[in-house]
Amino acid sequence: MDRDEAPATVPAVGSAATVVLLRDGLGGVEVLLAERPDRGSFAGAWVFPGGAVDDDDAEGEPLDSSGAARRAAVRETAEEVGLAIDPEALVEFAVWSPPEGVPKRLRTRFFASRAPEAEPVPAPAELVATEWLRPADALARHAGGRMTLFPPTWVTLHGLRDALSVEAVLARLAEQGVLPFVGRFSGDRSRLFWQEDEEFAVERENTVRGEEAGESVGARHRLLMDQLPWRYVRSF
Repeated sequence: MDRDEAPATVPAVGSAATVVLLRDGLGGVEVLLAERPDRGSFAGAWVFPGGAVDDDDAEGEPLDSSGAARRAAVRETAEEVGLAIDPEALVEFAVWSPPEGVPKRLRTRFFASRAPEAEPVPAPAELVATEWLRPADALARHAGGRMTLFPPTWVTLHGLRDALSVEAVLARLAEQGVLPFVGRFSGDRSRLFWQEDEEFAVERENTVRGEEAGESVGARHRLLMDQLPWRYVRSF
């Protein structure tokens, strides 16, 4: 997919950018996660730095363009965690389009970058804390009910859980290109289907058929959230 091309999806009301900051740790790659306060967007959740694209970020480009999101990613990282990152070093690797029923409908471009040497300083008005964690450790906390994660963060961490070096991660993400995640919840919101899944286009009242892993014979790309730990199923 072209980096400036937004995937087809239900209408969104705006655009956002997220930055996955990476560093090499003793036990493998670590990511910077930030805890949101118990109010506002993603209340109480641990997230990657990021936020909405604004008019100043656009600089004449569309608000939903990759360039505008890249500038927003740099700005939001500086505002939220006090870290300066090079916009040219950002690797765009995913575009998440929100499912219907999500209160704040922002199509979000995900970028990855090696973190600068400086330590993060969380903005008191926006964050409670920051922490460097191995992706597998963050997933384990979530599985134990000790950390709140939203699906885009969880799936991103899942993809990084075996990463051994920042260099290898950035090379792999650059090679894979920008992956679209166009989502739809099941009726009870316990499952999230993406556009490749055979259930994605099925009418909502019929989605009970074939939702459990192993029941479906067609393409599957879904996140099962009915119990902890969550289960990610991708059959291609």
